[in-house]
Amino acid sequence: MPAFLASLPPHLIRALARDWLHTARADQLPPCPSPACRETNWTTWAVVGGRGSGKTRTGAEWVRALALGDPAFTARPVGRIALVGETFADVRDVMIEGPSGLLALNGPRPRWSPSRKRLDWANGAVGLAFSAEEPDSLRGPQFGAAWSDEIAKWRYAEPAWDMIQFGLRLGHAPRGLVTTTPRPIPLLRRILADPATVISRSRTADNAENLAPRFLDAVVGRYAGTRLGRQELDGELIEDRADALWSRDRLEATRVARPPEDLRRIVVAVDPPATSKAGADACGIVAAGLAASGHAYVLADATLARATPEAWAGAALALYHRLSADGLVVEVNQGGEMVTTVLAQVDPAVPVIPVRATRGKYLRAEPVSVLYAQGRVHHVGALPALEDELCEFVFVIDFI
Repeated sequence: MPAFLASLPPHLIRALARDWLHTARADQLPPCPSPACRETNWTTWAVVGGRGSGKTRTGAEWVRALALGDPAFTARPVGRIALVGETFADVRDVMIEGPSGLLALNGPRPRWSPSRKRLDWANGAVGLAFSAEEPDSLRGPQFGAAWSDEIAKWRYAEPAWDMIQFGLRLGHAPRGLVTTTPRPIPLLRRILADPATVISRSRTADNAENLAPRFLDAVVGRYAGTRLGRQELDGELIEDRADALWSRDRLEATRVARPPEDLRRIVVAVDPPATSKAGADACGIVAAGLAASGHAYVLADATLARATPEAWAGAALALYHRLSADGLVVEVNQGGEMVTTVLAQVDPAVPVIPVRATRGKYLRAEPVSVLYAQGRVHHVGALPALEDELCEFVFVIDFI
């Protein structure tokens, strides 16, 4: 092979270096579309991998190949392709305009019309951008293929996925691609267990040559081997802990798309950190409402990592005003009067209710988890970071 490559003219060598079929890893190439292949009957290709493992490039190259009718990917060009991300900004900034997105690929580039949310290739194929935040926008359009990116983060994952499946009804064999870092949400578990799904797995380390050395040292070095690292770097689907106070199935069973209209009270709860220096705790900012039925609804999670007092106060007050809340409930164990003073300096008209915790976190969390188990607490949409933390909440004994 080296002798053969050496015999090629420079322009062919450069072309090979840019050709996706020659540079992609095996996990970045789809199941064979030929009828002679055993994996012909798949309907969903799930590319599950760690952060920075090349999932976006995989998705973009797949869409481009389908649109242009590359015979290694499809028997004929696919005329209408859905591009679905967590939000429209994610579709635009990652899937289309990002460094590994569709506009960054070699070869013929489509014309991108952000106002129309549409990509147009010269041969007439189109890519249509959709936000999973608006599942109903997928009601009606039809496609021959769909690329769903970071599905494990979607706020309305179930209804958005359902609408995509109803829309995949064009062409000989309509198919979908899912590219995601895994989280053990029921939808992803169901997709991976489906016999019609073909799964490709990749790790962050597999794409090391395309990642900054500092990232590899600082992030991979820090989290490698940990539970979080196995999920975010190695792309493993880490299931719930049996000893945790919450489970994802329980959260899913009581989830709602929107809160009732009869919320009697809405509060924003703030748990400020003692400092904003490196290694400090995050500032918890969560909004919840109480309905006439006595059920509680968790409305939003605006938690900040390493926030200054001005930053967390601004974020908490912004959420307060956005939800027209009735008050701010603030834990003052860490900051005492400073906490209420900071909030008063930003907006003195907002009622602040200081509370002081007298028991440990586990003792305070246990009765709340019982309310969840009784079906009396509901999450409005998905709150991924908060739900990850809840499902990791276990009793820890400190031996001093």
